[in-house]
Amino acid sequence: MMRNEGKTADKPASAERSDGIRHGDPSYRRAVLALFATGLASFNAIYCTQALMPALSEYFDATPATAAWTVSAATGMLALAILPASILSERFGRGRVIAISTLLAITVGTALPFAPTIEWIIAGRALQGLAIAGVPATAMAWLADEISGLDLPRAMGQYIAGTTLGGLLSRLIPAGVLEFADWRWALGANMMFAAACSVFAVLLLPAQRRFTPKRLTVRGEWRAVTSHLRTPALLGLFLIAFLLMGAFVSLYDYLGYRLIEEFDFSPGLAGSIFLLYLGGTFSSGWAGRSAAKHGRPRILLTGVGACLASLPLIAIPTIATTVLGTGLFTMGFFASHSVASGWVGALASRDRAEATGTYLTSYYLGSSVLGVVSGVIMHDLGWGAMIAFLGILTAATGLIGAAVARSTA
Repeated sequence: MMRNEGKTADKPASAERSDGIRHGDPSYRRAVLALFATGLASFNAIYCTQALMPALSEYFDATPATAAWTVSAATGMLALAILPASILSERFGRGRVIAISTLLAITVGTALPFAPTIEWIIAGRALQGLAIAGVPATAMAWLADEISGLDLPRAMGQYIAGTTLGGLLSRLIPAGVLEFADWRWALGANMMFAAACSVFAVLLLPAQRRFTPKRLTVRGEWRAVTSHLRTPALLGLFLIAFLLMGAFVSLYDYLGYRLIEEFDFSPGLAGSIFLLYLGGTFSSGWAGRSAAKHGRPRILLTGVGACLASLPLIAIPTIATTVLGTGLFTMGFFASHSVASGWVGALASRDRAEATGTYLTSYYLGSSVLGVVSGVIMHDLGWGAMIAFLGILTAATGLIGAAVARSTA
């Protein structure tokens, strides 16, 4: 059943379901703005220490791999909590889970600037990752439930654009503050911005009209998840999320160290590399529109191809090629993620929250596990070896993407 549904998921837009909120409706604008703000707040909380890693290493005399745990602890706990949060949203509603999760994560985040040791930061970040899980777990399912299938690729692309901008600001705000204050002030300023976005999102998000509470049972949820894992196209998309997100986060985790050590950047100036996230904001929106017009497989593979082509440029030890290559990888990654995440919602006509939850579990598990592995490789073998490792991950993603395209043709 699921396999046949996957084969029809890439029909022209006219074949998609036409019920739900349409582009141009007042509720559409409110929904997109609210989830855009949710993406700003949640990704701001998830990655708030990434730009601070060199500063944390210096302040606490910690290795890059140890500092990376301030990111990996959050994404690892996030990965473990996403699927349970997705399942709870089937019973209690997506909007309620989004609101509670966002506000809890920001509350935890406000305590982080007062942490006395890096171990306390890591523990707090793990708790923050656990709290924020309800946002990425349910936001895409909310859109898939409420937005017309004709406009879903566009809406999904706009939500992903919000997450890219949130990810960007979670690096730029602390990096900018580092130019005149220490990491505690930098982290505190970032959390205040995230809190404002959270309140805006909670107030603006429309009530769900198409949600029907689901009776939850352990057996039923297990059956739903395993059904998705047995669907070849969905399994392929889960693997793509794991591999490509792992490569992307690894690149940005350790790029700051290279800019400081190789090119003599200050910590604040090194943080400005995250301005390249703006390319991802553009490419995710472009991918959503283009997927509706040209089909998901073509745009997904175009994004992965851009990532693969960028890595030789990043390996060249010049500022110009490093910036150019990182920008190209960023655009390719977010284009691919925008398409893949929307594709999951289209393939899973039943138990959609479990499907998006499994996708995002894979996504953040890749960030946590492969981010640490990449740090070990860089520490032991150097930057070039780490880039080669990212090339292997990206090439594998391309092969899996081609297989998914064939299975849904």
